[in-house]
Amino acid sequence: MLDKLLIKAPAKINLFLRIISQREDGYHNIRSGITFINLFDEVSISISNSTSIQYFGPFAPLTNTFENDIVIKTLDILNLSKNIKLNIRIKKNIPTKAGLGSASTNAAALVKGLHKMNLIEKNDYKLLSKIGADVPVCFYADNCLVTGIGDQIYSKIKFPKYYFVLVKPNIGFSTARMYKKIKTLSIINSQDNKDIKNSTVINDNDFVNDFERIIRMEDNEINKILNYLSNIDQCLFARMTGTGSCCYAVFNKAEHAINAFNIIKIKFINFWSCLGENNLL
Repeated sequence: MLDKLLIKAPAKINLFLRIISQREDGYHNIRSGITFINLFDEVSISISNSTSIQYFGPFAPLTNTFENDIVIKTLDILNLSKNIKLNIRIKKNIPTKAGLGSASTNAAALVKGLHKMNLIEKNDYKLLSKIGADVPVCFYADNCLVTGIGDQIYSKIKFPKYYFVLVKPNIGFSTARMYKKIKTLSIINSQDNKDIKNSTVINDNDFVNDFERIIRMEDNEINKILNYLSNIDQCLFARMTGTGSCCYAVFNKAEHAINAFNIIKIKFINFWSCLGENNLL
């Protein structure tokens, strides 16, 4: 049995995100195309004399714990034996409240690591969904179409090779806050949404982020970023990822993305920015 392990937890990008309907349990059925890029948190797990959780890195919490900490929640849901003591260290390279799956990918990496260390049995997506809606897809960590509340994953999906330039302003949007705002969209329960609810065929009409529509109406800063990114030379499209505040521009050649990144670093000098690519995992 391994007594120490390091797992890389990749950031997710929602290439599109549609809200299909609200469920009786209060959650929402979604439809999202997701890919993963080479931006990673690093999760280190080791057997120890006492259980501790330590964060470090550029996006570590100042108090060394997050509100409603998903790592603590994961350990509780897995119901590990009281005899198993773990030292968990997480280097936070992925911004929080950005729509990049920062918390969910940590939980998914933790579950993967515990399984590899033979400390838990393999878990199904239903259990992972109890931890968080994005945990199943972060556990899968590859191109896919996600439906339901995030627990239905269609893996036979191929997205092109893309190069991404990410920009996050100094604000963050919580998932809970964004879902409270979703009622402002007239798309909920529309006939079109009912027709595509169970479809696994991706078409051009999918490629929007419904949460972006809300934010564009409310947040002038996000609006300016997205408009600027959209007009950069060779940009295929620009979008907001997930429910967070991170925006991205997409390119089909590395040199185009690098040129754009150099411009963006100067234009948005006070914002976090990152250059990444998908289809590497």
